[in-house]
Amino acid sequence: MTHSTREQIGNRTILITVVMNIFLSLIKLLAGFIGHSTSMISDGVHSLSDVISSIGVFIGLRISQKPADIDHPYGHEKFEAVLSKILAFILFLTGLSIGYSAIQTIVSSSYIIPKMMTIWAALLSIGVKEWMYHYTIRQAKKIESTALAADAWHHRSDSLSSIGALIGIIGARLGFPILDPLAALVITLIILKVAIEIFVEAMNQVIDKAASPELVNEIIQQIQSVNGVLAIDSLKTRVHSNRIYVDLEISVEPTLSLIEAHTIAEAVHYQLEQNIHKIKHCTVHVNPLKLPSDPPCKYHHPHE
Repeated sequence: MTHSTREQIGNRTILITVVMNIFLSLIKLLAGFIGHSTSMISDGVHSLSDVISSIGVFIGLRISQKPADIDHPYGHEKFEAVLSKILAFILFLTGLSIGYSAIQTIVSSSYIIPKMMTIWAALLSIGVKEWMYHYTIRQAKKIESTALAADAWHHRSDSLSSIGALIGIIGARLGFPILDPLAALVITLIILKVAIEIFVEAMNQVIDKAASPELVNEIIQQIQSVNGVLAIDSLKTRVHSNRIYVDLEISVEPTLSLIEAHTIAEAVHYQLEQNIHKIKHCTVHVNPLKLPSDPPCKYHHPHE
């Protein structure tokens, strides 16, 4: 997928979700104030935070697509991972805020009986936010964007928040107002768990974590399929945002000329970058195959 296509998909997804979030926020805030529901007002504020995070994702995608320059010779892709960490932090704070409000409500016993209109507002929010989550996460997987995936989970957290509000509103109207804060506490734990998972994934993209064992095995198979490669002496991979860098040493017949050995290295380079789209760049170093009398040099799988 080209950078321009990836950016177009990301921008279109963000534009759609921002417009829908603004629409939902206004409905929930209006329903909360008129229907006397503090949980619905909090839910509306939560939706507004999604608008801010979506705008942040838009900025992150634009910067990450910038080509390499003198100051950033490896490109700007890692900016997306940095932004994902920030969004995960915002999501974490959102979860803590919901939990804190729930605890305050339980301690103070300041329960309010909301009006019927708040139930319809909550149902609308649940349906729309769940659609937004599935739509955004599908697009995030298509362009392999952690920032867009983090934004999708913001939509899911808002959906869960609306479910909590709905349970609380129904419970309050049925004579069990404490259900509202209790449901909010459960939602808090789910949101915090998701925020931590997004943060850890983003961290792996900036600390040169190795590629998955499945991808490493695929790389090995591609290398071994190239004629002239007698052994893999070293194979190192590192995650670079949504792409992979590969550093590779191979052994070839020691009697080959420099041009012949270079041709094999070029074939390996082409084989990997053309057949595994996640590889951003592959560096191939050629060694002469060691003779039986030479000290042994065994390739170690990075996940053994």
